[in-house]
Amino acid sequence: MISIIQRVTTAKVTVNNQEIGKIDTGIMALVAVEKDDTQKDAERLLERILNYRIFADDNDRMNLSLRDIKGGLLLVPQFTLAADTQKGNRPSFTSAAPPEKGRQLFGYLQQLATSTYPNVQFGQFGADMQVSLINNGPVTFTLRTSST
Repeated sequence: MISIIQRVTTAKVTVNNQEIGKIDTGIMALVAVEKDDTQKDAERLLERILNYRIFADDNDRMNLSLRDIKGGLLLVPQFTLAADTQKGNRPSFTSAAPPEKGRQLFGYLQQLATSTYPNVQFGQFGADMQVSLINNGPVTFTLRTSST
């Protein structure tokens, strides 16, 4: 799985002019499922997102995790992260999971996040979403897991 995580002061997702997810200080994570991903990848990705130290401590060093600050988590499915952009002028999605597998693994990630962390919101798989955020820093990282 691939995720772009961003440290935010606020983030929200809107579908059909209705807000479906919103957080204040925390992490907004765009998430893509690749064709070889498994539930272990989803478990590892969530563990990394929750424990990745990207928030400032009292010495203004990135030593605190989302769990440490008890911040919000907004998980947004975005299959385009799995694109191969190395050739030509059009992305290839051959490494992306088929839609049903992507839906299933993102759904598993949602269930896991809900049972693991109290302040979590979600985008909607397959929807035309409008995502807005204020990136704090800016601080942005790419996380990638592999069950192999």
